Amino acid sequence: MYDIPLCGNPQSLDPQFAADPSSNTVIKNLYSGLVSADENGNISCCNALSYNISPDGLTYSFTLRQDNFWSIDRNRNDIIEEDECFPVVADDYVFALQRLLDPKMQSPYALDFSCIKNGEQIISGQASPDTAGVSAPDDFTLVIELEHPSAEFMGMLASTAAFPCNREFFDSTKGKYGLDDQSVMSNGPFYMRQWFYDPYGVHNILYMRRNDKNVTETYAVMPSHLNFTIQKNEADIRQLFKDEEIECITTLSGSYRGSKYSVSSSRPITLGLIFNDEDRLFRSTDLRKALALATDRDSLEEVIGSDITVASGIIPPAVTLAGRSYRELVSDGQFARFDVTEAKDCLDKAKKSLGVGSVDQVKILVNADTVDSGDLHKLSQSWQELLGVYIGIEDVTPEEFEKRISQGEYSLALYPLTGDINSGISVMEQFTKEQCLKKIPGTEGIMDKLMACGTVAEAVEAYTSAERDILSGYGFVPLFYKNAYLVAEKDNEDIFYDPFSGAVDYRIAQNYS
Repeated sequence: MYDIPLCGNPQSLDPQFAADPSSNTVIKNLYSGLVSADENGNISCCNALSYNISPDGLTYSFTLRQDNFWSIDRNRNDIIEEDECFPVVADDYVFALQRLLDPKMQSPYALDFSCIKNGEQIISGQASPDTAGVSAPDDFTLVIELEHPSAEFMGMLASTAAFPCNREFFDSTKGKYGLDDQSVMSNGPFYMRQWFYDPYGVHNILYMRRNDKNVTETYAVMPSHLNFTIQKNEADIRQLFKDEEIECITTLSGSYRGSKYSVSSSRPITLGLIFNDEDRLFRSTDLRKALALATDRDSLEEVIGSDITVASGIIPPAVTLAGRSYRELVSDGQFARFDVTEAKDCLDKAKKSLGVGSVDQVKILVNADTVDSGDLHKLSQSWQELLGVYIGIEDVTPEEFEKRISQGEYSLALYPLTGDINSGISVMEQFTKEQCLKKIPGTEGIMDKLMACGTVAEAVEAYTSAERDILSGYGFVPLFYKNAYLVAEKDNEDIFYDPFSGAVDYRIAQNYS
């Protein structure tokens, strides 16, 4: 058994819609998909027995396993009866992908899958979801046709967004799919036993048991059950971990060290300066460029803590492509520029055009949970020494940071950029989704270029070009790559964490205490 905290009640257990970490963790343990990805992004079959990709990269054909089952404990007796268990078939994936593209769904993952034939027309409302290039020639054969080749499509199929959805069961929930324990049906390692949440109560739980129907020689499920407790905030979760009432936590803090814990980390976040386009000063490209060119990353490297590393690129190192870190394929060193002379020239131009004698009384808005503001003091001091510009630092809580960003109450901020899934497309897509990023120079039309990449080489070239275009507009100035951690007590093994979705996978977790 594992006792697992969730920060907040899951918003939805609908894989095609859910996007918060609590929902994604539950979904990851309730469902399974055609393929899965390991921590390095390598793809392997899961519910697919085998697959074939046509030479032109446009047709993906999957042969499904016949021993993956839908299960629901309708009678609440801890036993899955025969009439509560039936095979997952190809149409369940057809329906899931049609729903994902349906504009009525407003799925946050729709654009990621727009490479599916007719996908863009469906998303825009110009075509019906049933025209999507997904079909089921028979119960255990699935065919997916693409509009154009996509180097990242297999990785997308490994995400929770591509988990199956049974058409008949979905219709039977009458609009409540994924919203309560009677409206969830599992095809993964565990099935739903109970989900109770009272916003005014303290004993909120979500309880799942191992689905023995889906345990095979090649698909092991180790824990007998998962006991989720729904906590109000991260502070309560940290206290539970300190009191040894839970086995592991996910965190952005690197303070967990020593022989007591097993710590795994990755860098899924790029912390970059963004500028409020409504701010009179920072509308000036010359002013933004002056700050960017006066950023000495070598000196920052000497003073920063272990939670972060210096960044010159936009896409964080945890993003993988063809099983390798994107930053291994494309070094961000090519984007780094430190030129004090040009920075001073740009500052002079900015002050002249703005009609100001100095730039001061400005602060960088910082989410205190993402970075120690001490790591920014060196940057602030450097700007003051090199340019005569004093820019302070304002630490705020995560809630205050989100509020201030959404309401435009900042001049410049240290923004955490990441993706919803492990994909460069998902990271870059944030420039089209987030209001504070939409007007950044160089982002116009980037998704059209990125979505059309059929090979790894084409993707590398397109991403490099997109990064360069955005960086040359000086609307996003990368400073740090930020770590995310899974911290577990030493007697636990094989717990896996996806830092993009926030999902923690307990399928093969083992506790030796």
